Amino acid sequence: MSKLSDKPAANLDASNPAPPTPEFSLEQRRTLLRIAHRAILSGLDRQPLPEAPASSLRLSEPRGVFTTLYLPGDLHRQLRGCVGYAAPIAPLYRAVAETARAAAFDDSRFLPVTKEEALKLEVSLSVLSRLFPIHPEAVEVGRHGLLISDGARRGLLLPQVPVEHGWDRETFLEQTCRKAGLPLDAWRKNATIEAFTAEVFSDADVEVPC
Repeated sequence: MSKLSDKPAANLDASNPAPPTPEFSLEQRRTLLRIAHRAILSGLDRQPLPEAPASSLRLSEPRGVFTTLYLPGDLHRQLRGCVGYAAPIAPLYRAVAETARAAAFDDSRFLPVTKEEALKLEVSLSVLSRLFPIHPEAVEVGRHGLLISDGARRGLLLPQVPVEHGWDRETFLEQTCRKAGLPLDAWRKNATIEAFTAEVFSDADVEVPC
Protein backbone atom coordinates (compact mmCIF):
# COMPACT_ATOMS: atom_id res chain seq x y z
CA MET A 1 0.00 0.00 0.00
CA SER A 2 1.30 3.44 -0.89
CA LYS A 3 1.90 5.10 2.45
CA LEU A 4 2.35 8.87 2.64
CA SER A 5 3.83 10.03 5.89
CA ASP A 6 2.17 12.84 7.83
CA LYS A 7 5.02 13.00 10.35
CA PRO A 8 7.74 15.63 9.96
CA ALA A 9 11.37 14.63 9.71
CA ALA A 10 13.51 15.25 12.74
CA ASN A 11 14.94 18.51 11.36
CA LEU A 12 11.65 19.82 9.89
CA ASP A 13 8.58 21.33 11.45
CA ALA A 14 5.04 20.08 10.92
CA SER A 15 4.40 22.64 8.16
CA ASN A 16 7.04 20.99 5.97
CA PRO A 17 6.59 17.20 6.27
CA ALA A 18 9.11 14.72 5.00
CA PRO A 19 8.41 13.27 1.54
CA PRO A 20 6.89 9.77 1.44
CA THR A 21 9.17 6.77 1.10
CA PRO A 22 8.52 5.10 -2.28
CA GLU A 23 6.97 1.67 -2.03
CA PHE A 24 8.39 0.53 -5.36
CA SER A 25 12.05 0.49 -6.33
CA LEU A 26 13.33 2.20 -9.46
CA GLU A 27 13.64 -1.15 -11.20
CA GLN A 28 10.09 -2.20 -10.20
CA ARG A 29 8.76 1.09 -11.57
CA ARG A 30 10.61 0.54 -14.81
CA THR A 31 9.23 -2.99 -15.05
CA LEU A 32 5.64 -1.83 -14.59
CA LEU A 33 5.99 0.99 -17.11
CA ARG A 34 7.59 -1.39 -19.60
CA ILE A 35 4.65 -3.78 -19.13
CA ALA A 36 2.24 -0.92 -19.87
CA HIS A 37 4.02 0.00 -23.11
CA ARG A 38 4.26 -3.61 -24.24
CA ALA A 39 0.57 -4.18 -23.52
CA ILE A 40 -0.28 -1.29 -25.84
CA LEU A 41 2.11 -2.27 -28.62
CA SER A 42 1.07 -5.92 -28.50
CA GLY A 43 -2.57 -4.84 -28.58
CA LEU A 44 -1.98 -3.20 -31.95
CA ASP A 45 -0.89 -6.59 -33.26
CA ARG A 46 -3.68 -8.46 -31.41
CA GLN A 47 -1.10 -10.33 -29.33
CA PRO A 48 -1.60 -11.60 -25.73
CA LEU A 49 -0.86 -9.41 -22.75
CA PRO A 50 2.69 -9.52 -21.33
CA GLU A 51 3.53 -12.40 -19.00
CA ALA A 52 4.28 -12.01 -15.30
CA PRO A 53 7.72 -10.52 -14.55
CA ALA A 54 10.28 -12.94 -13.20
CA SER A 55 10.71 -13.30 -9.43
CA SER A 56 8.84 -10.24 -8.16
CA LEU A 57 6.28 -11.04 -5.49
CA ARG A 58 5.56 -7.36 -4.93
CA LEU A 59 4.38 -6.92 -8.50
CA SER A 60 2.14 -9.98 -8.20
CA GLU A 61 0.17 -8.64 -5.24
CA PRO A 62 -3.43 -7.60 -6.06
CA ARG A 63 -3.60 -3.80 -6.27
CA GLY A 64 -5.78 -1.08 -7.67
CA VAL A 65 -4.09 0.98 -10.37
CA PHE A 66 -4.88 3.67 -12.92
CA THR A 67 -2.96 4.02 -16.16
CA THR A 68 -2.92 7.46 -17.78
CA LEU A 69 -1.61 8.07 -21.29
CA TYR A 70 -0.30 11.37 -22.66
CA LEU A 71 0.95 12.63 -26.00
CA PRO A 72 3.47 15.47 -26.24
CA GLY A 73 1.98 18.87 -27.15
CA ASP A 74 3.29 22.27 -28.15
CA LEU A 75 2.89 23.73 -24.66
CA HIS A 76 1.48 20.94 -22.50
CA ARG A 77 1.18 17.20 -22.82
CA GLN A 78 -2.25 16.04 -24.00
CA LEU A 79 -4.37 13.43 -22.26
CA ARG A 80 -4.82 10.40 -24.54
CA GLY A 81 -6.61 7.97 -22.24
CA CYS A 82 -7.09 6.93 -18.64
CA VAL A 83 -8.54 3.68 -17.30
CA GLY A 84 -8.10 2.00 -13.96
CA TYR A 85 -9.21 -0.38 -11.26
CA ALA A 86 -10.13 1.22 -7.94
CA ALA A 87 -10.21 -2.16 -6.21
CA PRO A 88 -7.40 -4.75 -6.03
CA ILE A 89 -9.01 -7.26 -8.41
CA ALA A 90 -5.88 -8.51 -10.19
CA PRO A 91 -2.13 -8.91 -9.62
CA LEU A 92 -0.49 -5.51 -10.09
CA TYR A 93 1.47 -6.44 -13.23
CA ARG A 94 -1.74 -7.79 -14.81
CA ALA A 95 -3.79 -4.80 -13.73
CA VAL A 96 -1.21 -2.49 -15.31
CA ALA A 97 -1.27 -4.45 -18.57
CA GLU A 98 -5.08 -4.54 -18.71
CA THR A 99 -5.62 -0.88 -17.83
CA ALA A 100 -2.86 0.30 -20.20
CA ARG A 101 -4.42 -1.56 -23.10
CA ALA A 102 -7.90 -0.35 -22.14
CA ALA A 103 -6.69 3.26 -21.86
CA ALA A 104 -5.18 3.01 -25.33
CA PHE A 105 -8.08 1.34 -27.10
CA ASP A 106 -11.25 1.40 -24.96
CA ASP A 107 -11.48 4.87 -23.40
CA SER A 108 -14.74 6.09 -24.96
CA ARG A 109 -13.57 9.72 -24.91
CA PHE A 110 -10.92 9.03 -27.55
CA LEU A 111 -10.34 7.14 -30.76
CA PRO A 112 -8.10 4.07 -30.39
CA VAL A 113 -4.38 4.83 -30.23
CA THR A 114 -2.56 4.39 -33.54
CA LYS A 115 0.84 2.77 -34.06
CA GLU A 116 2.40 6.18 -34.66
CA GLU A 117 0.91 7.53 -31.43
CA ALA A 118 1.86 4.44 -29.43
CA LEU A 119 5.53 5.09 -30.07
CA LYS A 120 5.20 8.62 -28.61
CA LEU A 121 3.04 7.88 -25.57
CA GLU A 122 4.08 8.82 -22.06
CA VAL A 123 2.65 6.44 -19.48
CA SER A 124 1.84 7.47 -15.92
CA LEU A 125 0.86 4.88 -13.31
CA SER A 126 -1.01 5.54 -10.08
CA VAL A 127 -0.85 2.52 -7.75
CA LEU A 128 -3.64 2.83 -5.20
CA SER A 129 -3.89 2.03 -1.52
CA ARG A 130 -7.05 0.40 -0.25
CA LEU A 131 -10.12 2.64 0.05
CA PHE A 132 -11.01 4.00 3.47
CA PRO A 133 -13.91 6.19 4.70
CA ILE A 134 -13.03 9.83 5.27
CA HIS A 135 -14.73 12.93 6.65
CA PRO A 136 -14.82 15.86 4.20
CA GLU A 137 -12.80 18.05 6.56
CA ALA A 138 -10.01 15.45 6.62
CA VAL A 139 -9.50 15.43 2.84
CA GLU A 140 -6.05 16.74 1.92
CA VAL A 141 -5.53 18.08 -1.59
CA GLY A 142 -2.45 16.48 -3.11
CA ARG A 143 -2.47 13.56 -0.69
CA HIS A 144 -5.88 11.93 -1.08
CA GLY A 145 -7.76 10.63 -4.07
CA LEU A 146 -11.53 10.43 -3.72
CA LEU A 147 -14.31 7.99 -4.55
CA ILE A 148 -17.80 9.38 -3.98
CA SER A 149 -20.80 7.15 -4.49
CA ASP A 150 -24.56 7.12 -4.05
CA GLY A 151 -26.32 3.95 -5.12
CA ALA A 152 -25.00 2.84 -8.51
CA ARG A 153 -23.35 6.20 -9.24
CA ARG A 154 -19.65 6.39 -8.50
CA GLY A 155 -17.01 8.97 -9.33
CA LEU A 156 -13.27 8.74 -8.74
CA LEU A 157 -10.54 11.35 -9.07
CA LEU A 158 -6.84 10.69 -8.48
CA PRO A 159 -4.80 12.72 -5.95
CA GLN A 160 -2.94 14.63 -8.66
CA VAL A 161 -6.11 15.91 -10.36
CA PRO A 162 -6.97 18.78 -7.95
CA VAL A 163 -3.32 19.83 -7.89
CA GLU A 164 -3.18 20.01 -11.71
CA HIS A 165 -6.37 22.11 -11.78
CA GLY A 166 -5.62 24.30 -8.76
CA TRP A 167 -8.72 23.17 -6.85
CA ASP A 168 -9.29 23.63 -3.15
CA ARG A 169 -10.79 20.85 -1.01
CA GLU A 170 -14.42 21.86 -1.54
CA THR A 171 -13.99 22.09 -5.31
CA PHE A 172 -12.29 18.69 -5.29
CA LEU A 173 -15.29 17.18 -3.49
CA GLU A 174 -17.72 18.88 -5.87
CA GLN A 175 -15.86 17.77 -8.97
CA THR A 176 -15.75 14.17 -7.74
CA CYS A 177 -19.54 14.37 -7.32
CA ARG A 178 -19.76 15.71 -10.88
CA LYS A 179 -17.67 12.76 -12.10
CA ALA A 180 -20.23 10.46 -10.44
CA GLY A 181 -23.15 12.22 -12.13
CA LEU A 182 -24.35 13.50 -8.76
CA PRO A 183 -25.32 17.03 -7.68
CA LEU A 184 -22.26 19.07 -6.72
CA ASP A 185 -23.38 19.21 -3.10
CA ALA A 186 -24.05 15.45 -2.78
CA TRP A 187 -20.95 15.15 -0.58
CA ARG A 188 -22.73 17.30 2.02
CA LYS A 189 -25.76 14.99 2.04
CA ASN A 190 -26.09 11.22 1.71
CA ALA A 191 -23.24 10.34 -0.64
CA THR A 192 -20.53 7.99 0.64
CA ILE A 193 -17.04 9.49 0.63
CA GLU A 194 -13.99 7.23 0.50
CA ALA A 195 -10.36 8.15 0.04
CA PHE A 196 -7.11 6.53 -1.01
CA THR A 197 -3.49 7.44 -1.50
CA ALA A 198 -1.46 6.64 -4.58
CA GLU A 199 2.14 6.22 -5.59
CA VAL A 200 2.44 7.99 -8.93
CA PHE A 201 5.30 7.60 -11.41
CA SER A 202 5.78 7.96 -15.14
CA ASP A 203 8.23 7.43 -17.99
CA ALA A 204 9.63 10.89 -17.39
CA ASP A 205 10.57 9.91 -13.83
CA VAL A 206 12.51 6.76 -14.66
CA GLU A 207 13.49 7.07 -18.35
CA VAL A 208 11.92 3.79 -19.43
CA PRO A 209 13.03 2.22 -22.71
CA CYS A 210 10.07 0.55 -24.46
